[in-house]
Amino acid sequence: MLIPDKNCCKCPRLLAFRQNWREREPGWHNAPVEGYGSLKARLLVLGLAPGLKGANMSGLPFSGDGSGDYLYRFLIKYGFAEGNYENHDAATVLMTDSRVSNAVRCVPPENRPTGAEANACMPFLEAEIAAMSNLQAVLNLGKLAHQRALKVFGEKQSSMKFAHRARKTLENGVTLFDSYHCSRYNLNTGRLTVKMFEAVFSDIRDFLD
Repeated sequence: MLIPDKNCCKCPRLLAFRQNWREREPGWHNAPVEGYGSLKARLLVLGLAPGLKGANMSGLPFSGDGSGDYLYRFLIKYGFAEGNYENHDAATVLMTDSRVSNAVRCVPPENRPTGAEANACMPFLEAEIAAMSNLQAVLNLGKLAHQRALKVFGEKQSSMKFAHRARKTLENGVTLFDSYHCSRYNLNTGRLTVKMFEAVFSDIRDFLD
């Protein structure tokens, strides 16, 4: 499977940002973050990009910040993972039927990758999805992840409008599910509630059962 080099230089802005944080925090991961979980999983959870003090620090998607508190606990609750998510550390979770990844592999300034940066990362996402031979469902967390997923599968952006709990079954049988991102900001403002997030996982569980 194609993966980015630790010193990937496809995106000069992201490279400079990583290098700056390597100097400031040499103990952090500060490199492209790969997916976490089995390539044999049926469910792929796709986010935007590593968080500065989350995956960029820990080296595991959604690990180290508040968004993982909800994501991993729901993966466990709905039978896609086992264990206990403790101390913001995804390494305590066994991913049994899910994989978590990001559309953009490197942390972007202000958590906002550019379109060119997202395009530069597409080969890595395409290779990851191609390697998931049992893939049946993709949960897109946020609009950018939704757009990237459609692009990977060769779908027109107009074929599926992003909306919370939107879903679309593709010709290859894979079904895309959308949710607002489980960021602290969305949860604190009420844009995404625990009930809303739970409803999406319930939809996916029903689909895969």
